[in-house]
Amino acid sequence: MEGKKKSTIAIVGSGTMGGGMAQVFALAGHTCVISDVEVSSSVRSLKRLVQETESFERQGLFPEGSAKLFLANVSYAESIEDACKETDYIAESVPEIIGVKELVLTEISKYAPKSAVIATNTSAIPMSQLSSWISHPDRFLGVHWVNPAPFVPGVEIIAAPETTEATLQFVERLIGGTGKVATRVSDGAGFIINRLQFALYKEAMSMFEEGSATPAQIDSVVSNTFGFRLAFFGPFAIADMGGLDVFAGAYKSLEKAYGERFAAPQALVEKVAAGDYGFKTGGGFAGLDANRSEEIVAYRNRAFAALSQLKKELGPPPGFPSLEDK
Repeated sequence: MEGKKKSTIAIVGSGTMGGGMAQVFALAGHTCVISDVEVSSSVRSLKRLVQETESFERQGLFPEGSAKLFLANVSYAESIEDACKETDYIAESVPEIIGVKELVLTEISKYAPKSAVIATNTSAIPMSQLSSWISHPDRFLGVHWVNPAPFVPGVEIIAAPETTEATLQFVERLIGGTGKVATRVSDGAGFIINRLQFALYKEAMSMFEEGSATPAQIDSVVSNTFGFRLAFFGPFAIADMGGLDVFAGAYKSLEKAYGERFAAPQALVEKVAAGDYGFKTGGGFAGLDANRSEEIVAYRNRAFAALSQLKKELGPPPGFPSLEDK
């Protein structure tokens, strides 16, 4: 795993996610082979990916020469066994079905070189459950990409119980070298992305079911307010900048209306009680440097103005209902 600037990569599962991963790795200069349950599926996927890469290049979404580079670096394998031979890194990207994961990971583990890192793209299943099907589980971990893989910058890195530090560092270099932002997260169901994403979706669905708002209203508000800010800042930074005392006060109103599930988190209550209101008192959770407050505010304003202008230039997504339609 050490010392190689370019790696040989196998991707087992050549659908939307696996195909997007192949594009990212290939355009970063890595040799990549895709494999599926049947070779005919792999052939179709490769043809689709070539056409898609050409289209992305024409649209200016990929740089000039991307299609040529993709063709030079990506091929398909006749079988999982062939795909896994002589590889440095094997990514499993099959459907989120336990039986399918078990079958494929067992096959990969059977044929992979002992030195090869094996990664699963599961979006929610704990590593501790999946690693039992891997021989030499010290080289196994989760590497969770988000659709569409070529364009979403973040990737979660999840260690299994036996994953070595060397394996984690190799994967961080590999993923980071493609231009992605790799973040280590703990091994819990849903990790960070889906635990938060599904919590939001559940609350949005509750509002819809109780008749408080329509889906169009909820989507409009989220994408144009706090969701807009989340493109640049996470929830801790937003709370620190907005004022922890303000957040604590808002929780009192929410708890009164919706009950204990909206009670202020204890860590927040303790911060406010100690006089720590976040950015304005030089504290908070996110570790923002209060001495650079003017720079941070200026960056925030530039970022939001640029994103607002981009939204205006792009216009509303085609085919989406407007609020007037609902």
